[in-house]
Amino acid sequence: MNKLISKTLAVAAVTLVLAAVAVSQDPWTPAQLMTPEQLVKELSSKPAEKPTLIDVAFRILYQTARIPGSLYFGDGRDPGTIERLKDWAKSVPKNKNIVIYCGCCPWDHCPNVRPVFQGLKEMGFTHLRVVEIPNNFGKDWVEKGYPVEKGYPLEKSN
Repeated sequence: MNKLISKTLAVAAVTLVLAAVAVSQDPWTPAQLMTPEQLVKELSSKPAEKPTLIDVAFRILYQTARIPGSLYFGDGRDPGTIERLKDWAKSVPKNKNIVIYCGCCPWDHCPNVRPVFQGLKEMGFTHLRVVEIPNNFGKDWVEKGYPVEKGYPLEKSN
């Protein structure tokens, strides 16, 4: 019986360590996470307070529907996107209010948000946030009736 308890405790300890490592892989703090509802409220505030929005989803998703006024540099997992983003960011004040979002898939599986957040963080941006979209942009934004732009704004894309 003691061996079973020891093994159970060892497995529990390893599980806790792995969970802590997984959480520590996020480049943001809990205070830098926001819900879609929080972003909608912020976007309806005074124009001077609105954040710069960066959509890091795959191009087809950006072209289908996006939050109005969102910038697009490519999907976040593409190293070319990070380079284009950094070129843009060189002339942007480091205290700029920037919100990053994706919505390509469930939040836990998103390949796009972390590289973009990390790239801007490494450049010294101090007011970065990310929208935690639990399922996908369609379900957690569009279906809730939040504002969207649709179409193919190639002139807004890089």
